[in-house]
Amino acid sequence: MNNIFNYDNGFFRVVNKIVDGFWASILWMIFSLPIVTCGASTTAFYYTVHKSLRGNRGYIWRSFWGSFKSNFKQTTKIWLILLVIFAFLYADHRIMFAFLEQGSRLGVLYYFFYFLMFFVAVWCVYIFAYSARFENGLKDTMKNAGIIALLHLPWSVVVLVLMIAGSLLVYISPISITFVPSVVMYLYDMFLEKIFRKYMTEEDLKKEEELDWGNHF
Repeated sequence: MNNIFNYDNGFFRVVNKIVDGFWASILWMIFSLPIVTCGASTTAFYYTVHKSLRGNRGYIWRSFWGSFKSNFKQTTKIWLILLVIFAFLYADHRIMFAFLEQGSRLGVLYYFFYFLMFFVAVWCVYIFAYSARFENGLKDTMKNAGIIALLHLPWSVVVLVLMIAGSLLVYISPISITFVPSVVMYLYDMFLEKIFRKYMTEEDLKKEEELDWGNHF
């Protein structure tokens, strides 16, 4: 009977994970609202899911706020650059769509720009996850994240599918925004960390082992 009220038992661990997931999603939403801070917020979100939600180390708020502050300057710059890139691609995509409706051969580029917009969306995930895990300059972060995304195209497709599925679920049921982001980010962390470990130095890998990530839920 005492095991039922033991906070270390499986039931309470599951409840704690769910509550932490809600809390992490809400923090991400709140800190992304100004739009311009979305990059820093997403980086902090990934870091929090990796460290606190999966790694069982540290509190949600402390992890989120610490990462948000430390990565704010660079990730905000990156986010603004990505917004400009996406805006140009979207404009070109609309122009090509007009050509497509007119029967022009140039209209085929509509699909090309559509693909590029999807790639930029996936690139964003890699960039902010990479920013949460590695310390590099702005150019190297964007370049390395892009290369990793291209070298692991099957997983990049999974990133896109999860993004679309999560967005559709939130669209169908807006209340699900309180937990769907954490679920999607949790899944991202599960396979992106395996990818990132391939690019870590022996020193980095040793630190990971010392932190004992074997207690993942």
